[in-house]
Amino acid sequence: MFQIGDYVVCPGHGVGQIANVENKDLSGEIKSFYIIKVVSNGMTVMVPTDSKDGVRSLVSKIEIEDVFVLLGNHDVKVDNSTWNRRHREYLAKVKTGSLLEIADVLRQLLLLKVSKKLSFGEKKMLEQCKDLLVKEIALSSGNTEKDVQGKIENLYS
Repeated sequence: MFQIGDYVVCPGHGVGQIANVENKDLSGEIKSFYIIKVVSNGMTVMVPTDSKDGVRSLVSKIEIEDVFVLLGNHDVKVDNSTWNRRHREYLAKVKTGSLLEIADVLRQLLLLKVSKKLSFGEKKMLEQCKDLLVKEIALSSGNTEKDVQGKIENLYS
């Protein structure tokens, strides 16, 4: 169980800090919820404490290395299906909350951007993925967001 003040990742929302743990009465049943303040936008999210997929801890140093290995591997086939199909697939990966899945979406979009103009939705998805990666890696590794973003950008320049 996480404690107040811990940083966690809410799939679909990104990194947040546990502000409180509250008990709520839901139809006569008392349930416990984490009250999480999302770092990127200040939004507050309630997640049941007993949810297996609700929150996860920040990534480890080994997982961060795996993310940069994945981002550095440009020898992959880029999906050339229609933008809305790609967008659905990317959205499903981002919603898993897995940093490797998010990094894979970012890599696909950055490689696709080289060969064609991205749609508005793809540009937005690219920025969202970059933001999710940068915030979590910076908090987990102790580096600044600017340093992490620079490291990612250096892989594609």
